[in-house]
Amino acid sequence: MKKILITGALGQIGSELTVKLRDIYGQDNVIATDIRKTDSEAANNGPFEILDVMDANKMVELANKYNVDTIMHMAALLSATAETKPVFAWNLNMGGLMNALETARELNLQFFTPSSIGAFGPNTPKDSTPQDTIQRPTTMYGVNKVAGELLADYYFHRFGVDTRGVRFPGLISYVTPPGGGTTDYAVEIYYEAIKNGKYSSYIDKGTYMDMMYMPDALGAIIDLMEADPSKLIHRNAFNVTAMTFEPEELTAEIKKHIPGFEISYNVDPVRQAIADSWPNSIDASAAAEEWGFKAKFDLSSMTADMLEKLKAKL
Repeated sequence: MKKILITGALGQIGSELTVKLRDIYGQDNVIATDIRKTDSEAANNGPFEILDVMDANKMVELANKYNVDTIMHMAALLSATAETKPVFAWNLNMGGLMNALETARELNLQFFTPSSIGAFGPNTPKDSTPQDTIQRPTTMYGVNKVAGELLADYYFHRFGVDTRGVRFPGLISYVTPPGGGTTDYAVEIYYEAIKNGKYSSYIDKGTYMDMMYMPDALGAIIDLMEADPSKLIHRNAFNVTAMTFEPEELTAEIKKHIPGFEISYNVDPVRQAIADSWPNSIDASAAAEEWGFKAKFDLSSMTADMLEKLKAKL
């Protein structure tokens, strides 16, 4: 990677990924694009262009304009939001992905797009979910992600596009506010702990889900993209994870820093059903073996850092 175009650069992952990549590869070598511009660091500390990922011609035009060698396609509608707008989610998530893959094929670019634990379903093994296993998701977001994994594999095998990707668990960040994901409770809870000393969770107690702190997620993207391609057996949809916990365990960890913190429950049946269809924990050994993946943060170290950073921010 030397010159990188990012779609969805102002979203949950893209906003932090853009800044991180500019620190590594240089401000002028990372072109951020999104459907609208915000007053954010990602939009203002380097090249930025308005791009609707449904506009295939504009995507190719921008990739040519900046002479990029890599496209990172981060634009997508997230799980809970996608359930409220399934047709729009299909058109945006799949149409945008096809346009990005076609841009990579036409211009011979390296390509990254993230998948998700949402690509698994209720028939998937719940514990230590294997890299290669049954995938029959029951959400539109999950269907999009499975189709996306297959498309990325297809473009590699059929056209030789250097496609790469990971299956992210829930991502926790102090930079970007929650944006319509099922695992967002694990971000909201830190905000509410600091501001109000209490939190009402839409996810029920005892619901285990895999999670990862954003610095580890960004590191995983960069490490995979820099990995020796000859060692990549899977290439796309690598399982990655850092920790698995349920709301009571997260609450207990926060209480070590904010002793009076309390949690209550007002379960959202839609997001709870999505969470129940996902694994409790996933096996990331393929990523470790093929490109050296290893997370640095666990629940304890993440919580300490989240609270410290959020207190300064708020």
